[in-house]
Amino acid sequence: MEKKAKKPEKRKKTIPYRFGDKHKKYIRNSEVCMINVAEGAVRAGKTVDNVLAFCHELKTTKDKIHLASASTLGNAKIILGDCNGFGIEHFFRGQCRWGKYKGNEALIIKGIDTGFKTRIVIFSGAMLANSFKSIRGNSYGMWIATEINLHCKSFVQEAFNRSIAAQKRKVWWDLNPDNPKSWIYTEYIDEYERKQKDGTMLGGYNYEHFTIDDNINISEQRKAEVKSQYDPTSLWYKRDILGQRIAAEGLIFRSFANDPEKYIISESQLDKSKITSIQIGIDFGGNKSKTTFVATAFIDGFKKLVVVADHKIEGGKGEISPDTIYAEFIKFVRALYKRFNPILIKFAWADNENQAVINGLRVACARARLLIKVVDCFKAPRNDRISLLTSLMSQGRFFVLPCCKNVIGSLSEQIWDPKIPDRDERLDDGTCDIDTADALEYSFSKFIKPLISAGGENI
Repeated sequence: MEKKAKKPEKRKKTIPYRFGDKHKKYIRNSEVCMINVAEGAVRAGKTVDNVLAFCHELKTTKDKIHLASASTLGNAKIILGDCNGFGIEHFFRGQCRWGKYKGNEALIIKGIDTGFKTRIVIFSGAMLANSFKSIRGNSYGMWIATEINLHCKSFVQEAFNRSIAAQKRKVWWDLNPDNPKSWIYTEYIDEYERKQKDGTMLGGYNYEHFTIDDNINISEQRKAEVKSQYDPTSLWYKRDILGQRIAAEGLIFRSFANDPEKYIISESQLDKSKITSIQIGIDFGGNKSKTTFVATAFIDGFKKLVVVADHKIEGGKGEISPDTIYAEFIKFVRALYKRFNPILIKFAWADNENQAVINGLRVACARARLLIKVVDCFKAPRNDRISLLTSLMSQGRFFVLPCCKNVIGSLSEQIWDPKIPDRDERLDDGTCDIDTADALEYSFSKFIKPLISAGGENI
């Protein structure tokens, strides 16, 4: 008796794709182009486009192993693997599993979409200088990368080298606009554009620029909410919202510098009953710098951030003893105890480059019977700390007490370094009070994600 043919697998549509015309055009063009770059504002839908195009090609490629990368391995798995329900694992739902492939984090795919052939997507972080070592020696077919401008240059070079022998060599990148002189433009994206115009770009180059307004999946109300979370005068508004490539120049906190009174409140205006905790940042003096303390109060969880005290010890490296630092810090904390509930003053986040002084400070605090714990600070990337501050200011969630003269002065005078044209670096030559800036940022650096989330849409 003749066996009946197995019915093809039926799946309900569970991924609610909706694309505007510009996105559809970009995805279609990627079918015939080797290099595909989606650049533009946040929440523009760039990553979803690339993931869909990558997965579509993955169904028919003859290459077994492929690469997915982001600044960190965790970001690669979340942004490309999951992608809020639009990621690679959801496209191949029921046909894939997370696991290890020769020691690498991987999504292993095998099912009707791939003709029941095994296809492996290796996930990798690419931000560190030695990240390229994780992919060295491997051979890959296709490569999808998110936030390509946050990759280390050596990783990008190695990834291209690893795909030379691919039968279907295709690449998808996405990025938010960066400094126009960044290496990702001068050595790759701008060069591809030039060759495409000259007709010398073999394999094809597909580029599209998107803004949040190109994303038909986001309501006008939500778009307005996201835009409102940025300071219109800031670098990040021009890049993340307007989608412009722009160099960092001039004042960093322009809105604050132009009108500091807008952010200054009296202590009587501060509702102390709503303080969740008070965190202290400590920056130790170096060759030309001063040792500084900054205390910030977190209000209603992470809804607001208020600078409540600061202190600077005059004298640079070799001019003040550790005992002076200990005595000044104990005095600083005791003054806070008189103004606020001591139980709220939980941690002092100290610059972790001076372990000897930190250990001595811990002993001094214990002897003084202070409740505070002195711990190593968490150094989030400097520009992430700066970006958060500008966002809090624009949302009306950042304030300073008038007694904090050092913080007010520092925020008013910080500028971008004009001598570094190809990346965003804060000027640190002694002309601006960067010591206070560091101490302020150490006080909240560990809590950047909850501070962002407390403002509404996680941007």
